Amino acid sequence: MNIERTEAVDARAAKHAALSDPTRLRMIDLLTLGDLSPTEIRVALGTPGNLLTHHLNVLEQVGMITRTTSEGDKRRSYVHLSGGAFDGLVPSIAGAASRVVFVCSANSARSQLAAALWARQSSIPVASGGTRPAEQIAPGAIAAAERHQLALPSSAPSALDAVLSDGDFVITVCDNAHEEIGVTGDLHWSIPDPVRVGTDAAFDAAYTELERRIADLAPRLLAS
Repeated sequence: MNIERTEAVDARAAKHAALSDPTRLRMIDLLTLGDLSPTEIRVALGTPGNLLTHHLNVLEQVGMITRTTSEGDKRRSYVHLSGGAFDGLVPSIAGAASRVVFVCSANSARSQLAAALWARQSSIPVASGGTRPAEQIAPGAIAAAERHQLALPSSAPSALDAVLSDGDFVITVCDNAHEEIGVTGDLHWSIPDPVRVGTDAAFDAAYTELERRIADLAPRLLAS
């Protein structure tokens, strides 16, 4: 999936560059707690005055801080954290989808768990399929879902060809499926096969990794 370079991405990169300096990062930490004069910042951090001015200018240029004149002593100024200081620091929107389809080779464990987890996190419709579907959902996947109070679909595994429609946002969750369908997929998550290992720990590890990735992606995928 290609993410084009835009002004928003450039602005995001500039903020990250500004925060790459330890002193500026500590300054931002202080300003999340309250407003400070440049002198107060210099004393708190032990930073020379000329260097502090440079750091303040860098943070102001990327829109992370603002400075105002004191209503008391007009010779004093205060540094504030900007309202949108942290805008753009997190990953951007990943795209839009009318439906998400999770794919693994057998459609018996990882893709089934992923679809159920997605349904719990997002209102975007979801389905799952397999490149070589098994006859039934793996008992280990059913047991893992029960341990985590997750409702799995009652239907048998489905062939990907029978599920896939134009415009689906396809996420492969096993290496075999990804390598079989190639560029057809929008995203790939390399999740180890718990069926191969067969232990509760393996299924729980797959569940935890899928849950983490879905929690990260769901807010970034818009309904189309």
